[in-house]
Amino acid sequence: MFQGETAITLDEKGRLTIPTCFREQVEQVCGGQLVVTYNPFEGGSLYIYPLPVWEELRDKINALPRTKSYARLMQLKVVGSASLQSLDGSARISISASQRKAVRIDRRAILIGMGEKFELWSEEAHAAQIAQTLSDADMDSDELAGLNL
Repeated sequence: MFQGETAITLDEKGRLTIPTCFREQVEQVCGGQLVVTYNPFEGGSLYIYPLPVWEELRDKINALPRTKSYARLMQLKVVGSASLQSLDGSARISISASQRKAVRIDRRAILIGMGEKFELWSEEAHAAQIAQTLSDADMDSDELAGLNL
């Protein structure tokens, strides 16, 4: 399970170095093979999945009915844009120029461990997300009521 937030800098070629605190886990979980794709729910970020987690998700998304617009959009944004990356000798993966441009990541970004995947956020989009607060109405949901935050 990946957990934690790290400010990172992509190099001039758009490569992201996996932080030291995650490297051993990434090697154990997926042999250093990660899949980079768009976050279909929020702009400004990419999802980075370990290959075994990705393969299961990919198959579920591809099983959705192609005649439904929501399914087609999910297939296009998540599966169609996915890029398989292997850690190089310096524990780096490449983030494609088109993906970086689409989510407005230049060089500085925020990598967040979110359980079975990572999220890579542009600094601006991450700051905007963190600035949002939950309303009282949001906290009335049954799912959040028992968290004792």
